Amino acid sequence: MNRKQFLTSLALLPFAKTIMTAGDLTHLTRSMESTGSMPVLFIGHGSPMNAIEHNEFTDGWRKMAETFPKPKAILCISAHWETNGTLVTSMAKPKTIHDFGGFPQKLYDVQYPAPGCPELAGEMQGMVTGVSVIPDDKWGMDHGAWGVIMQMYPDASVPVIQMSLDYRLSPQQQYDLAKELSPLRKKGILIIGSGNLVHNLRMVDWSGHHQGFDWALEANTLFKKLISGNEHHQLINYQKLGSAVGLAIPTPEHYLPLLYLLGLKSEKEAVTFFNDKMVMGSISMTSVKIAE
Repeated sequence: MNRKQFLTSLALLPFAKTIMTAGDLTHLTRSMESTGSMPVLFIGHGSPMNAIEHNEFTDGWRKMAETFPKPKAILCISAHWETNGTLVTSMAKPKTIHDFGGFPQKLYDVQYPAPGCPELAGEMQGMVTGVSVIPDDKWGMDHGAWGVIMQMYPDASVPVIQMSLDYRLSPQQQYDLAKELSPLRKKGILIIGSGNLVHNLRMVDWSGHHQGFDWALEANTLFKKLISGNEHHQLINYQKLGSAVGLAIPTPEHYLPLLYLLGLKSEKEAVTFFNDKMVMGSISMTSVKIAE
């Protein structure tokens, strides 16, 4: 199968057969009994085209999904949903949001009709006490969520909800909020933070040939060292990490999902890096798995 045929086949996948009924969702939530902890993932999602391409990064996402049991639901914190307040999608059938411009029509044609999980959204409202979790019935799934998850679970059979990034919260408050979500891991919920450790579109090498500017490689290496060493305080206070990190994080939205991964990590859990590569000079595809 050539690349064109691959893109077309993905765009036309018969996802509609996987949509759950309200009764299915209620049964799902009731079945969320205590289990071993699900892993937590930070995914470097990169270009929206990764949603429909077959490359080393999408291979990495799919292979990672094969290393743990199929989740009962997914909670995604994406760089592409920033709000005034902490919102969680509460609809049964979230829409596929094409929140980008200038890409081939095949990307806009893709629909990923994974069901939502209103019951899980409601459970989160009662679980979190540090902030008010507000149900949302307007958003859906942005490409930071569906662009990754459709490669991991192409049949759209796993319910997905998103929680927004509240731009009023400090990095420390985002980290603390993540800690309150930890009981979900014992209920078969896969939590994904979707962003990029290094993400500076203003300095991208659009030729695509540059493997990583010196400052980008320096910042990415430092992030990995601090993650491996459980130096969460330094990662929370990333603004103090020097000029290379300042260039790596010109705006915080692609970095903040990492803090949810860190907040959910227990002291003895192992860290695994995958897709550890720079692209276009100033974007890191480095992804992280936290697991027992």
